[in-house]
Amino acid sequence: GVRTGVDLPNERAGNVPDPEDYDKIYGAGRWRASSCVTLGIGQDQLILTPLQVANAMSTIANSGYFYTPHILKNTEGEDSLLQAFKLKHETGYNDTIWHYIQEGMAGAVNFGTAKIARLDSIQVCGKTGTAENPHGKDHSWFACFAPQENPKIAIGIIVENSGFGATYAAPIASLITEKYLTGKISEKRKYLEEKMMKADLITEPKPKTIPVDSNKTEPLVQVGKLPD
Repeated sequence: GVRTGVDLPNERAGNVPDPEDYDKIYGAGRWRASSCVTLGIGQDQLILTPLQVANAMSTIANSGYFYTPHILKNTEGEDSLLQAFKLKHETGYNDTIWHYIQEGMAGAVNFGTAKIARLDSIQVCGKTGTAENPHGKDHSWFACFAPQENPKIAIGIIVENSGFGATYAAPIASLITEKYLTGKISEKRKYLEEKMMKADLITEPKPKTIPVDSNKTEPLVQVGKLPD
């Protein structure tokens, strides 16, 4: 839940719950492992910002270290803020674990829930997510980095009220990755780019009336079309 330290105002912290948090929710000594089992799949009291997720992807891509994300690229002369962004932050975890995480994320793209993010000749490593929303349609999450070897880009993206992670977030992230690494969108994926560009997840679809046989007494039916 720690802020990343990005050079933008009003960064929000997330939340990685500790025992004290659960004592406040359930009462001291009144919660068990089963009370927070969904924390292991990113649910429960866990709160992350897209920037924190992107930073986590950068850490995995770098096998255990990261630099503070920043907008500032360079300044005239020496600048203490810019120097801080060049400081390498080590996680301290064993070097051997990162390979397995990277391979698992590559597998998610190659033959798992994130197949929509596959790119020819570029190994994308990613993970889909679906944030359950009690107030409406679920939110689409996707996090990735690429290429697997010598990574150049890390992304964390959420598309509100758009469903599963592979429905909108993963395609958008894969298009960003492809454009960034190759400078273009391949012809075979133009359809995906067009679909994402034309998607409307804000405007409520207008119901349409289906006429019925005038000789029958059934009432008219109201039907609304959801976005693809």
